[in-house]
Amino acid sequence: MIEQWFPNVDWEKMWEATVQTLYMTSISVIVTFILGILLGLLLFLTSKGQLWENKAAYGITAIIVNVFRSIPFIILIVLLIPFTKALVGTIIGENAALPALIIGAAPFYARMVEIALREIDKGVIEAARAMGASTWTIIRKVLIPESLPALVSGLTVTAIALVGYTAMAGVIGAGGLGNLAFLDGFQRSRTDVTMMATIIILIIVFIIQFIGDTATRKLDKR
Repeated sequence: MIEQWFPNVDWEKMWEATVQTLYMTSISVIVTFILGILLGLLLFLTSKGQLWENKAAYGITAIIVNVFRSIPFIILIVLLIPFTKALVGTIIGENAALPALIIGAAPFYARMVEIALREIDKGVIEAARAMGASTWTIIRKVLIPESLPALVSGLTVTAIALVGYTAMAGVIGAGGLGNLAFLDGFQRSRTDVTMMATIIILIIVFIIQFIGDTATRKLDKR
């Protein structure tokens, strides 16, 4: 039955493309989470009235975040070609897409981290400071735990955006479902191939959203 609806689909290629998309998404989500947390903490802690208040440090970090967050992803991939080639040794394949995916998503997530941290009751932070807690202790015992539901929710949004980024990266040879949909589907007028790649991407997005929503609900103690 399914072969009648999708006669041109090479299921081995489709599976391989799905694995490539999952690989690009998972690696970039992990690295984006780490970098986004670090950048978000730096933005929050160096802002006015916070533990590391520093106007210059905040301004420089904010500019870097805003610049890379504002560049359209497809343009960012092109701009990063020399950097990607120097780092990975190639501009083709799933590994070549990772630098652009991470650099494109980390600043986006960093702003979400900063917003999540700003929503924490200032009284909780002040109480920890009054008790003599170090900055590291405040980060580990107050900031991260208190903002965790919002951090997970923000990561869910970022992960879904990254799935879309992988599809765009596929158009210029990064592999994955986007690449398959463009080369085997669009360019060869095989609508069923494009449709199946789209369906799989939607399934991946729905699964990410479900996992993220479930985790957020479990972590939210309110």
